Amino acid sequence: MSAFADLRIGVLALQGAFVEHARMVRACGARAEEIRKPLSCGAAAGLDAFDGIILPGGESTVMGKLLLERGLMDALRARIADGMPVYGSCAGLILLCRNIEGPDGEPLDQPRLGLLDATARRNAFGRQADSFECRLRVRELEHGEEHPLPAVFIRAPLITHVGTEVRVLAEVAETDALVSGPVAVRQGNILATSFHPELTRDTRMHRLFLGLAARERRVPKS
Repeated sequence: MSAFADLRIGVLALQGAFVEHARMVRACGARAEEIRKPLSCGAAAGLDAFDGIILPGGESTVMGKLLLERGLMDALRARIADGMPVYGSCAGLILLCRNIEGPDGEPLDQPRLGLLDATARRNAFGRQADSFECRLRVRELEHGEEHPLPAVFIRAPLITHVGTEVRVLAEVAETDALVSGPVAVRQGNILATSFHPELTRDTRMHRLFLGLAARERRVPKS
């Protein structure tokens, strides 16, 4: 039996590769359920049933507006602030960040969860035509140093600033991309990447997230 068999993970299914994220979670042995609308028992109470949440890629502005319209933004923010593990990839990273910049570094005001003490620069690696794949050495990842992780970047954000409680897990070099800097970070139970591991066959990033969820599940609740 998988070490993650008891975990129930919610995958936000508003945009992006949510099907692929759910497939990765199931490949790791955990349960995955897609979330599209407020849960029947109310968003806040419904989220309590999950051991973790994944925020896939997509278009961050649209996703933020949909979270507000569907009554999920405040409930998600409250549960994540209370310790529920969350993993955001690409647009999911942007939604998690406290500050958001445009491609030229200009501040953007758009709906966000704002719980990750970091700044994300949207489309920092260029347009769709500038998409690329590289291999990254990711700290905290199983065999992350000796076996680099395949990472797919599609109109990806770059992390331009991190707070003192944020650990940088991986950086991209200028030899692989148009710009360099952090592309994977963790702040407590908040995990975020600029890239899309769900578009590869490597499950290690998802296993790292599920490990956070498993540890949080074991913490006694007062």
